[in-house]
Amino acid sequence: MREPGTTAVFGSFVLAERDGSPVILRDHWVLTEGRWIAAVTPTRPEGADEVLDEPGRFVLPGLLNLHNHCFSEAVARTHSEDGVGRKNNQSIVYTVLLPLTKRGIEILSREERLAVARMRILQLLKGGCATVMEPFRNGIPEMFEAAEEMGIRFYGAPYLFSTSDAKADASGRVIYSGDDGAADLAAWDALHARWERRDAGRIRLAMSPHATDTCGPDLLRTSTARARELGVPITTHLAQSKSEVATIQARYGRTPAEYLDWLGVMGPDLLAAHCVNSSDGDLGLMAARGAAVLNCPRVFARAGTTAAFGRFASHGVRTLIGTDGYNMDFLGEMNAAAMISKIASGQAGVATAPEIIAAVTAEAAPAIHRPELGRIALGAAADLSVIDLSHPHLQPLYDPCRALVWLANRANVDALMVDGRVLLRDGRLVIGDEAAIVAAGAASIRKIWDLPEARAAFEG
Repeated sequence: MREPGTTAVFGSFVLAERDGSPVILRDHWVLTEGRWIAAVTPTRPEGADEVLDEPGRFVLPGLLNLHNHCFSEAVARTHSEDGVGRKNNQSIVYTVLLPLTKRGIEILSREERLAVARMRILQLLKGGCATVMEPFRNGIPEMFEAAEEMGIRFYGAPYLFSTSDAKADASGRVIYSGDDGAADLAAWDALHARWERRDAGRIRLAMSPHATDTCGPDLLRTSTARARELGVPITTHLAQSKSEVATIQARYGRTPAEYLDWLGVMGPDLLAAHCVNSSDGDLGLMAARGAAVLNCPRVFARAGTTAAFGRFASHGVRTLIGTDGYNMDFLGEMNAAAMISKIASGQAGVATAPEIIAAVTAEAAPAIHRPELGRIALGAAADLSVIDLSHPHLQPLYDPCRALVWLANRANVDALMVDGRVLLRDGRLVIGDEAAIVAAGAASIRKIWDLPEARAAFEG
């Protein structure tokens, strides 16, 4: 990609930082030079290469989405709602996502996999995300290519499995087979050698043992040691289904959280997705160890399951937000995190707008050891999410933070800057043909839908 120049961005509201605390500045400019923020000033900067100067904009630090699945959720899109694909009302992870993603990798060409990756990164950008952490099967290295090409700040997290062929039978019972741990770790090492810190560090990796029920003790210990040796984040799925909890209890006499703690995995570098079937004791353990929950409320809400941001936060667990690949409207996901928390707790004062915004900015960045992200201040990274608050459904406006969380959605994403490069302007991709990207990606996914096993998976 081109090297970034200088850009001046005007905000009627700017979520900046003063003395380490968030502050809303009225009618300020953010000046970026190269990959960094050079000034936050009430005076219009002169001589910038590019100027974004529209009234009614809310300029935020680039939003961090720390759990998403571009490929697998594309396979399930508009098939898995209303209970479809859930054998005995169980999780679609083992009936749809894992088996069909595996087959999709096998039947799609490199160009077709790349088309899916481009389509989904486009959706992430248009949903307001500057940074994404993306766990995916290591048979889709094209995710890195698409991320490099399209400009998003990317943490690729190729899966490691002790058993990559976990799938549910007709009754919904999960069957495990195979041992892929050594091969997956070797593949991860090769990807790390090729991609880590590409484009001045915009492209990075995270270690991603898939889940407690698909990764045995040796793989979890080995991958954790490797991650800590390299200083990369560790992310996994934890207590995402009742069958996972039952499996770990039967195998080891522990909860999934206790299992990870027993193995030495539980720590401040662990980002654990979902945790919806965690006990209060599990959450207390996570809080004590400094681990984070990645809350993805909407993907569970579609199945009638409450994944409440407020519940995790109330136990003192660092609670962040991801889209899990579902819809990928990050502003909508923030709204769901707040709304579901209030319904679940029966209290209007939980999961407030400032808390939710912090969870995708100032609280998210330290979780991946990136103090230069998630903030607008001199010397911070030039990542900005710009939201148009002038739409009728956001007017009249008193509090921009409440407007963002409670009223805004992806249609209000006006501009997006990552590493000093403007990727979206007026809500449209600056480089690339959106219609062509979507058409190619959708056509590739339809090839998977045409498989006999896909039609079988989506029955009832």
